Amino acid sequence: MSDLSTTPLDALSVETGTRPQAPVLKNVTEGQRQKGRHLAAIHAHYLQDMARLSAVIDRIEAGDTPPAHLAQIVLASDMHQNFAAFGNLCGQGCRMLSMHHNIEEHHMFPEIEGKAPPFVALIARLREEHKVVHELLNRLVNCSERLSRTPDAEGFAETRTTFAALHRAIQSHFGYEERELEAAIGVYVDRI
Repeated sequence: MSDLSTTPLDALSVETGTRPQAPVLKNVTEGQRQKGRHLAAIHAHYLQDMARLSAVIDRIEAGDTPPAHLAQIVLASDMHQNFAAFGNLCGQGCRMLSMHHNIEEHHMFPEIEGKAPPFVALIARLREEHKVVHELLNRLVNCSERLSRTPDAEGFAETRTTFAALHRAIQSHFGYEERELEAAIGVYVDRI
């Protein structure tokens, strides 16, 4: 999976194909599992951003707030700031990168891969899912910027549809990542 910018929105999903499952780790302590659960707490923060965006979209649809507010909230959200904070996840054309994904990509994933080769396929899958999430976030930012310039029903519908796709992808990806890496993070990652 390389450039996803031309992929139709309805084809951008993290749930394509078979997701590898983590190998069963024996003798994982409760303390190690708790350390692994820290990822879910981090994800909950991003899901709060998604809930804020959803509420704004609902308010726009109800006519309670102008569409320009969506762009302001999307651009001010922690999730967007994380995507905008650092270099290049998807290649030269990407303009945003999540610090969260950066930490996973450059710290957590290599630690797990280096200490537990059976996790390599799972980590590769998570990296591919990051690319899908990244593309969907880029599209949402673009939609909200267009909507703030030209607030019309077509732009709003596109923004709502893009948001829904992003929200589904993030929920699915976070759930998969939390479920499959909980024990591995506790066992193989030195710091989280």
